[in-house]
Parts: sequence; C-alpha cells; structure tokens
Amino acid sequence: MQQRLFEDLIESDVVKHKTKQSYTLPVSIAIHALVLLLVVVVPLLTSQDLPEPTSVVKAFFVEPAAAPPPPPPPPPPAPRQQNQPRPVSTPVPTENKFQAPVETPEQVKPDEGIDLGVEGGVPGGVEGGVPGGVVGGVVGGLPEAPPPPQAVRVGGQIKEPKKLKHVNPAYPDIAKQARVQGVVILECTISPQGKVTDVKVLRGIPLLDSAAIEAVKQWVYSPTLLNGVPVPVIMTVTVNFRLS
Repeated sequence: MQQRLFEDLIESDVVKHKTKQSYTLPVSIAIHALVLLLVVVVPLLTSQDLPEPTSVVKAFFVEPAAAPPPPPPPPPPAPRQQNQPRPVSTPVPTENKFQAPVETPEQVKPDEGIDLGVEGGVPGGVEGGVPGGVVGGVVGGLPEAPPPPQAVRVGGQIKEPKKLKHVNPAYPDIAKQARVQGVVILECTISPQGKVTDVKVLRGIPLLDSAAIEAVKQWVYSPTLLNGVPVPVIMTVTVNFRLS
C-alpha cells in the first residue's frame, strides 16, 4: 500500500501540469508593447500646431526697446547776403563866378581874419613882417630839427667800418706781476664822425678791463653811411694782452 502511494507521487511529478503562469509573460509583453505604441504614435497623429519660437522666446526674454527715430536734419544755411558797394556820390564842383555888385559901396572893409599889421609900420620893421617878430628871422619860422639817427648794429648789409687809428693798450704793472694775460671783449658805439663814444665790457679780466677801455676810446674809424647818411654803429672789438 505504501509502495503504491510512493509510485503515485513519482508519476505525478513526471506528468506535466499546465498552469496559469505559463501565459502571464507573453500577455504582459504584449500589453507593454501596446502601451508604448500608443504613447509614441498617438502624439504624432495629432494635428495640433506647435507654438511659434518667438512666443516661446518672449516668455523667457524681455523684448528690447525700439531704437529712437533719427533726429531731423539741420536746416540749410541761410544764403549769404552779398555786400553791394554803396554808390559814392561825387561832389559836383561849383564854379565861383565873380558877380559884379549891383551898387558900389562907399567904403571897402578888410576881412577880420587877416592881420595887416600896424598902419604906418613900426621903427626898424620889415615890409611883410609880423608884430613882435625877430629882426632877420625867417617868415613862418624854422623847420623842426630831424630826430638823431639810431645806432645800427654791424651785420648783414651793415659792414664793419675801417679802422683809421689804432692805439695799443698799456699793460698794467700789477697784471704783469701777477702774470695775467688773455682777451677782453668790448662792445663799442661809434659816432657818425667815426669816434668811439661808448664802451661796454662783454667778457673781460678785472686787471685788464680798464686798460682795454682806455685804448679803444682812442681808436678812430671811417664813418658808416646808411642810404647816404652817416649813422652811429654798434660793433664788438677784442683786445689781446700777451706777456712777452
């Protein structure tokens, strides 16, 4: 009895039994494929229009303000008024014609603006003279004296005048004892007559300046002419001091 029961159990395991679990997997796969198909295909079949890109962009960005209109062009310049020359009125010369008087006057009166002098003259006076004048004077007075000519500096068209007289400077004893020698540069003014009138030291030596000035003041030059008129001249001279 027990052996039969055991055999029955073994046969029950050998026989294939069909259950519901064998159909669950294919049905689940089919359902998932159908849902996926609906999710992908159905939106593609709808005819709803997509939103414009500009509306989407406006939702995230602020639209820039429009540029202001350009300013109006400036008004054209006003035309220049041409200055018309004013007509110059030429005076018409009037001829002073002599008209004979209708009636002859009994006495002719002289003009008050003309001084005819003292009637009968004065002792020692000259015919045509003026009361209170000077004997031997010139009628109308003497002309004013021209201003003295200004000194011109040597250079350009003004050439250095020629030296007519030269005097060597006296070497001071104190300079000899100190063994001082060198060159003294002076600026001198020469008069229209050719004489040295003014001397200035431009570069000198204290022990030799006075001796150089004394020697230059004795120099004589030829007059310098400017437009045919002698004029004073300013020039630079040098005096050399050398120990023997």
